[in-house]
This record gives sequence, C-alpha cells and structure tokens, in this order.
Amino acid sequence: MSLQTTPLKSNPSVPEPGGEGAALLDEVEAFHRRFNVFPVEAAFVAVALWDAHAHLLECFDSTPRIAFLSPEPGSGKTRALEIVETLVPSPMPAVNASAAALFRAVSAGESKPTILFDEIDTVFGPKAGDNEELRGWINAGHRRSGVTYRCVGDGSNQTVVAFPSYCAVAVAGLGSLPDTILTRSVIVRMRRRAPNEHVTPFRARIHTPEGNALRDRLAKWADTVREQVSGAWPALPDGVTDRPADVWEPLLAVADAVGGHWPERARKACVELVEASKANDKGSLGIRLLTDLRDHVFNGADRVPTVAILAGLNAKDDAPWGDLNGKPLDSRGLARWLRDYVTADNTPIVARNIKTASGSVVKGYYAADLHDAWTRYCPPPPESPLLPLPDPHNHA
Repeated sequence: MSLQTTPLKSNPSVPEPGGEGAALLDEVEAFHRRFNVFPVEAAFVAVALWDAHAHLLECFDSTPRIAFLSPEPGSGKTRALEIVETLVPSPMPAVNASAAALFRAVSAGESKPTILFDEIDTVFGPKAGDNEELRGWINAGHRRSGVTYRCVGDGSNQTVVAFPSYCAVAVAGLGSLPDTILTRSVIVRMRRRAPNEHVTPFRARIHTPEGNALRDRLAKWADTVREQVSGAWPALPDGVTDRPADVWEPLLAVADAVGGHWPERARKACVELVEASKANDKGSLGIRLLTDLRDHVFNGADRVPTVAILAGLNAKDDAPWGDLNGKPLDSRGLARWLRDYVTADNTPIVARNIKTASGSVVKGYYAADLHDAWTRYCPPPPESPLLPLPDPHNHA
C-alpha cells in the first residue's frame, strides 16, 4: 500500500470513531505524554501500540523489542520504562538478571512476564564484557518458537531441556545495542528535554495505580479481540519487508483491531521509524567498511593501493578506523575484514598486485572485486550536493 508522509496527528482532543479500543489507546498515549517527551510523534504511536501488544502476545509469531536509547544520561529513558511498567502485564524489572534466571522465569508458568531491562549498556556496552548467553536468549525470545536449550540434572544424569524464551522485552540504555537486537527492535532515540518541554513529575505512589487501571482495561479489551488478532496479516506499507516487517506486523495488527485513526497513524509511524532506523544504522563494521571504501576511498577509481586505502580510512574523523581497540586499522586488519566478502565469482576479496606509474608493483584492491559486495550490502550512494559546473561552450 502507498502512503503519504503527512505529519502524525498529535494527541487529538476528540477521538475519531473507532469504539472502545481506539478511545482506550488514546488514553494510553495521553498517559505517556504526561511523563515522557519522545523525539517524534511516531514514537508515541509505537509505544502505545507496543504496550497493547504485550497483552496479546500469544496471538503473534514474533514480538518486537522496544529500545529507549540515548547518547547521554538524563534523557528520560528510565522514566519511559517506568511508564511502560505500569501498563504491561506481569512486568519484571531485570537489571543485573542472568540469562538463566530469565529463561526460568519466562518458562515457569502460564503468565509470561514482560521483561524490562534498564541500563542495558551495562549488559552490552563496551565495558560490559561477554554476555553472549543473554544476547542469545533475547534474540531467541523474539519468535514464538524460540527456545533456550540447557542440560538439567546432576553429574552424568542430565537431560537436554528446551526452555521457551518467547516474551515481550523493553530495554533502556546509553549508546547502542548489538545489531542482532537492534534489528528486532522499535528504536526510540531519546534526548534531554529542552527548556520549553515540560512533563508531569512521576510519583509512583500516585501514578502507578493510574497506569495499572489502564493496564487492566487493556487486558479486558485484549480478551475481546484475541480471535480477530490471532493469525491476522495486516497490510504493510510499501518497502517494509524482512526484519522490519517482523517487527511491525504485531503492532499493525493491534492498530487494525483498535480501529479509529490508529491504523493510519500506525502505518505512518511505521514508515517514519523504519526510515529513521535505516538512517541511524550504519550496519555492521563490515558494511561500514565497504561503504567507506566505495564513497570515500575509491570514488570511482578502478584500483587503489593498500597504503592509500589505509590513509584514507584512518583520516576519517567520523569513522572508527583510526581507533579499533586502541589501534588504527592496518593492512592485516583490512585483509581480515574484506576476505569475509566475495567477488562476483564467489572468491574471497583479497589484495592483488597493482602496477604503479613508475613501474613498481604494490599490493592493493580492485573496484571490480568489491563491486558485487557494494551492490549487495551497501546503502545507495549519497547524491552529490554539488551542482555540475556550467558548460563553458554552452552560450545559450
């Protein structure tokens, strides 16, 4: 379906026709607006839908994670998570929780907890160490079929047990997240409030019961639409495919069940946030390397010596190549990164001999070897901001 990118409606004072569900979700959105300042209107739409989807989890094949991220403290991430906590079923704050504790909590009974990870940067940040087990658990739980296998028993008398991992997860933290989690998430890039942005101070003793009352109403509403939502295939906006489709299908199914203005707002929010995630996501370091080679090193050249490639990459102030674990990228590191990708002939990309103008031979890389990887992995090249020079022979 084709969508116009008109601005989202902001907290309408008079709900459009849509019945109890639309009016209820309007109240959920308004509750967030009292305490949260999100960077874009689309974020309010996505978060309200995410709250509702947590009450219908068993209706979907997958559940998106929602991630409140910011570059600096004091940006409202924890507050956003606190408001979500009042609205979702069986909230389970999980700061410092181990993967073992989490998969046992999720598989323990009929009522699945909604996991709330604050300070997720302490789990996956640069100083966090190895948390592959927890990362694997979060990734597995994105799908309803996801399980975590563990050996249970004493000594040699052990059996392999599959622990279900499927549950709703909301996270908040500084910086970013592993790519495998980011691609499974609705991302809200938080920022500090400006002087003209005001919120109601959150007081748990007063406001938690208000949020819980909305939560209970969401649970009752969810019971009335389970049959409608189960197995639904909501129409996706043009261009939303693959992993973004997995992320947004449950939220769009909720919007369609809610009715009123929510189906339209949800799809506009989907387009906006998916496009924003593409703009903010530089991909893996490998894709970043390929893109920087194409756009900033080769620049149309058919071959470039390795020494010139390294000089160009390491001179980029906004790129990581000058400081990879305390050292600049060198020829061995470059070769290690590039050999994971292949040429059009399905052979690893490796340095080859390049004959210089002086007749000497140096090692370097050929654009022809990289072209297939550029086509498959890199975003489209940016349009040049420069206008073409006038043709001096054209006197028209």
